[in-house]
Amino acid sequence: MRNTAKITTAVLAAGALTLGLTACGSDKGSAGDKDGPLVVAATPTPQGQILDYVQKNLAKKAGLDLEVKEFTDYVTPNTAVQQGEVFANYFQHKPYLDDFNKKNGTDVVPVPGATVHLEPLGVYSKGVKKLGDLKDGATVAVPNDTTNEARALKLLADNGLIELKKGVGYEATPKDVAKNPKNLKFKELEAAQLPRSLSDVDAAVINGNYALEADLSPAKDALVAEKAKGNPYGNFLAVKKGDENDPRVKKLAKLLTSPEVKKFIADKYDGAVVAAF
Repeated sequence: MRNTAKITTAVLAAGALTLGLTACGSDKGSAGDKDGPLVVAATPTPQGQILDYVQKNLAKKAGLDLEVKEFTDYVTPNTAVQQGEVFANYFQHKPYLDDFNKKNGTDVVPVPGATVHLEPLGVYSKGVKKLGDLKDGATVAVPNDTTNEARALKLLADNGLIELKKGVGYEATPKDVAKNPKNLKFKELEAAQLPRSLSDVDAAVINGNYALEADLSPAKDALVAEKAKGNPYGNFLAVKKGDENDPRVKKLAKLLTSPEVKKFIADKYDGAVVAAF
């Protein structure tokens, strides 16, 4: 992590493994038992909801015994896969996973053909109706994990609030802001805390799943939101390297990218979550 105010991955993972886990299915067998249920970690919204739909409506017909476990952070699902606490996870995009593996020495990989949806990142505010109305010196809260912070800064740059240094990729930080006409101040927070920060800052860039949990819609409430076309931040099913061809994983990948799931996403989220297949 980039500053002392941020909780270390190791500490967060250890605490979350003990405290941050709830089960949406029965706790049958070991997560690593290939003859048992497929145990999948997910953040609650929308991943947990999508998996719940699959579990209740599609899995049994496909001969898949699916168990869903929900986590409330972005660290533990990968740690749990790596340690065999769960067999797979569904909560993240590729830039985030690449950064996580690099920093933690893990070898979690995407399941081929199992990119399911995109949650548009949005800018929200209780004080202004338009992004251009932010005052000089306004404070903008952004996610503090590497890739989502860069993603947030890019969204602000794409909408003319700031300019980033040329060539900055998925690791941009506020130090990489080349031009800042409004002298914006950036407050780096854990992604899950961002909706609760709205009363304390002038604006916040919030991940789609946490926005939905706070009854904020990227399609209706965001001042600006990411576009789906050409977006590299689709969320996918992931496993520990070597487990990609597990028959249960292949079944779930097929179900998650089925016409039924595409319709479920369109009907339930009305543009706040969009299918990526």
